[in-house]
Amino acid sequence: MTNSGKRLLITVLIIALVIVAIVLAVRLTAAKEISINEFKEQYISGNIAAISVEGSYSVSIKYNGDKKFGYVCYVGSRATFYDMYSEWEAEAKAKAIAEGKTYVAPTLSYNNPSSLSTLTSILTPLLMIIVMAVLFFWMIRKSGGGTMQAFDFGKTNAQQVKNMKVRFSDVAGADEEKQELQEIVEFLKNPKKFQDIGARIPHGVLLVGPPGTGKTLFAKAVAGEANVPFFSISGSDFVEMFVGVGASRVRDMFDQAKKCMPCIVFIDEIDAVGRQRGAGLGGGNDEREQTLNQLLVQMDGFESNTNIIVMAATNRSDILDPALMRPGRFDRQIYVNIPDVKGREEIFKVHARNKPLAPDVNFKSLARLTSGFTGADIENLLNEAAILAARENHKLINMHDVSEAIDKVIAGPAKKSRVVTETDKRITAYHESGHAIVARLLKHCDAVHEVSIIPRGMAAGYTITLPETDDSHVTRNKLLDTIAMMLGGRAAEELVIQDISTGASNDIQRASGLARKMVTEWGMSEKIGNMYLGASEEVFLGRDYQTQLNYSDDVAAQIDVEVKKILDAQYKVAIETIKANRDVLDKMVRVLFEKETIYEDEVDMLFEGKSVEDILQATANKEKPVVTDILKKREEAPKPEEKVEEVPAVEATTTEVVEEPKAEETKGEDKE
Repeated sequence: MTNSGKRLLITVLIIALVIVAIVLAVRLTAAKEISINEFKEQYISGNIAAISVEGSYSVSIKYNGDKKFGYVCYVGSRATFYDMYSEWEAEAKAKAIAEGKTYVAPTLSYNNPSSLSTLTSILTPLLMIIVMAVLFFWMIRKSGGGTMQAFDFGKTNAQQVKNMKVRFSDVAGADEEKQELQEIVEFLKNPKKFQDIGARIPHGVLLVGPPGTGKTLFAKAVAGEANVPFFSISGSDFVEMFVGVGASRVRDMFDQAKKCMPCIVFIDEIDAVGRQRGAGLGGGNDEREQTLNQLLVQMDGFESNTNIIVMAATNRSDILDPALMRPGRFDRQIYVNIPDVKGREEIFKVHARNKPLAPDVNFKSLARLTSGFTGADIENLLNEAAILAARENHKLINMHDVSEAIDKVIAGPAKKSRVVTETDKRITAYHESGHAIVARLLKHCDAVHEVSIIPRGMAAGYTITLPETDDSHVTRNKLLDTIAMMLGGRAAEELVIQDISTGASNDIQRASGLARKMVTEWGMSEKIGNMYLGASEEVFLGRDYQTQLNYSDDVAAQIDVEVKKILDAQYKVAIETIKANRDVLDKMVRVLFEKETIYEDEVDMLFEGKSVEDILQATANKEKPVVTDILKKREEAPKPEEKVEEVPAVEATTTEVVEEPKAEETKGEDKE
């Protein structure tokens, strides 16, 4: 049985059950029928309190003590009842006199038989017909909706919002992006200003950036600032299994938009429908390509005075069709980057508007601590802080709640109740101490902020470093020191335990990836030189069948040699650094065994030569240090003067910006 047949059967059964329930309810609550003889006997005996003559032949009866007419007697006609009632009344009076009682006549009432019976006879079947017609129409609409819905199948699913509440003040950390989009707002408000000078506003604006940077929020803010209708739809809503449906939805969406001009049409994740055509695994897809073709025609077919702006968002602009990116369609691309330290500070202020914060919460310090966070990450961070504060029954969100939320977002929730064996605890303590010592001593590593052997997420322990500045570029020396720090945990295991464990798998993976990028992408290998060999890029099956290597097997072997050379050299640096500070390593492990988590102050005390007992005594009743105090202490500390070498002038050339590798917030995550 098909789904439509099942729905029809279920609907019929429901209707039948409703009718049966109504009939049973009427039967159970209906008055009990008595005979004329019983009626006469009860009347003469004086047991009847009221009589109601209804219609032409129905008599309702209420006994003494009853609250309603619980009995009914059917007579031949009203005339017959009048004759019988007169005889019964005379007999009842005679019986009362004979018994020495006072005759009390029951209450007698009549209604208009002609109006009631006629109205009932007309309305009852009419009401039944109406009810059955409504149920039948509802049944057909539900079960046979395929025929009716066929007309709506090609309609767009775009959601329209006419009064968008989002403004540019709700978006922070992207001043240049706001300035670019401000022109779109001005065009929607006053298009004549641009038309008079011969300017053409971009038909399409493509927002490109990593996930969570606020691309959708920017589109909403433009609609809110311009006070125009906002149509939003996902790129996947256009794609169906039936050829032509997506193209029909594109046409319908733009038809609706033309009725609401000026307006904004926003397509989220446009790469679902706008990727390159006719290439890659399996060739082209007719439905998706027809949808894309229709989108191209609609965007290029606008007149300059239509006042419709098409905005779209994606984080994979490299796979979009070139025809979609040409001038006249998405002819303006706005890159929404990950915010810098100033931008993160502004984002913290925006997302903290509706949250009660304690006076010790410092947005500037939080911005420095959350390097690499996007707007969505910061919003999630403050939400986690609010949840932690509510869990502890705090009325205000303090800095400790936010600091704990940062650790939770970076490394996962702390698993303090997890049973850890002494062997695992010892390995983790030496592993994390190795990370911390190498990071503390190497010149180009970030300062150690927190070291813990409490399991969090997938890690058995973690070491968090806090950068002093939010640099956009990473130097070769910093990368080398970072690799050495990543391998510091494995080096400590080998030196002290005389064995190695699986806990360094994530460290080795990240260090190897960083070293390979140094060789193949950033030109930091002496033997390979300034040559881009980034062949191991992500394969996009919609365009490439397999990885296209742009170098020979001999060069590939040289790359492997250079990568291993970097890793071995920095592993040796980590070994030598830990050997020279073996006493600090052992002390740090002892402190970690006692406190499980130590911070920058304890690390500084260890390198100052203080004993374990002095450190434990000094920090016995001390809570987790607030990051504001740590940053303030760093700013007050004297900085060594750096010797600046004079660089000879060179002829100006085109500068290629080296992409910064993602900042590593957690070090030494031990994965079993």
